[in-house]
Amino acid sequence: MNISIITVGKLKEKYLKQGIEEYLKRLSAYAKVEIVEVADEKAPEELSDLEMKQVKQKEGERILAKISPDSHVIALAIQGKMQSSEELAETLDKLATYGKSKITFVIGGSLGLSDEVIKRSNEQLSFSKMTFPHQLMRLILVEQIYRAFRINRNEPYHK
Repeated sequence: MNISIITVGKLKEKYLKQGIEEYLKRLSAYAKVEIVEVADEKAPEELSDLEMKQVKQKEGERILAKISPDSHVIALAIQGKMQSSEELAETLDKLATYGKSKITFVIGGSLGLSDEVIKRSNEQLSFSKMTFPHQLMRLILVEQIYRAFRINRNEPYHK
């Protein structure tokens, strides 16, 4: 299985990089996982609704340019469906069973995802009703993907 995680912005925090690197190393036994960073759009703190939409649209164009046409896209979005770790494992297992070997997870920037990216997604996944920094979501996502593979192989993993 080939998994891409497309994310907006550069990761600067060393502690997050170390955590992500650890899970990517662990995941290498199960799947090929790559993280693709696209540039975030520079914007002032205070934005009008139109400016917010324009920022999301520009970031969205960069994201869409990195998505393979044959990839199953799972967008991380607050309005998405919440799943347990076991349900995510089942989702990944079903995708593999039905021949979907390319999966792309998309993490938007601080303003979220454009309508175009949401439309391109095959499904939307929410980790919580809470808002998390998009940089932290990378670490949470790779940990949950790793956990899903462990669950699907009936391998022990702490609860």
